[in-house]
Amino acid sequence: MDFPRTLRDCRTRRHLSQLDLALRAGTTQRHLSFIESGRSVPGRNMVVRLAESLELSLRERNELLRAAGYAPAYPESRLDDPVLAPVRTAIDHILRGHLPYPALVVDRGGDLIAANSAFDLITEGAAAELVGPGTNVYRLALHPDGLAPRILNLAEWARHVLARLGHLEELRAELTGYVPELPPSAGVLGFAVPLRLRSSYGELRLMTTVTTFATAVDVTLAELKLEAFLPADPATAEALSAAARQKPESAEAVMTESRCSPTGSW
Repeated sequence: MDFPRTLRDCRTRRHLSQLDLALRAGTTQRHLSFIESGRSVPGRNMVVRLAESLELSLRERNELLRAAGYAPAYPESRLDDPVLAPVRTAIDHILRGHLPYPALVVDRGGDLIAANSAFDLITEGAAAELVGPGTNVYRLALHPDGLAPRILNLAEWARHVLARLGHLEELRAELTGYVPELPPSAGVLGFAVPLRLRSSYGELRLMTTVTTFATAVDVTLAELKLEAFLPADPATAEALSAAARQKPESAEAVMTESRCSPTGSW
């Protein structure tokens, strides 16, 4: 792999000059210039410092190390690996603790890893092939057989979803084809887009929060995202509570148990 070009591309994508990156990494602009031109071969520690200074993801840091001819620094475990057992337990607790409000966990590609029982209210009426472990939640959100027919502010919500898919070009292209050419409705809030969703308990107005494992040292763990839905008004809070009361006690469990399938979903 062409390490000098890889490093230069990482730097320019972050709009950093050679001097900016050199100062962050504790080296000189001259040395960095020699590295990017291929006149100097950096040691492993220097590659790690450059990756950290560029604020690369763990996956990208491993790729930069490989490009320089070094072994990756960060492991990439399967979710069923015993080393991640405490993480699976913690995620179960978080998902259950968020009830009666919906919450789910996805991987870097948006594939569903786990969700709590309240998420059933979000997915009601969606085609079976779009729902469940291993399916893509972004496709579920915008597919005409998914949530799209029930989303009252589809144009704004679709833009909100598509804006998160910069690293998933093929999926973004597919989902863009599902989005109608609709002008934004009055009162659009930009990045703070509530989801307005028809349900069997009336209209739900939901805000979302996304949580990541910021101190993770495993690639798989670092790429997990926990998305939690919160009621944006009292009526939605009551609807979610009413839906929870109607479920049998056994449905309070997380909808996907903490056991890995061959695909890595659990």
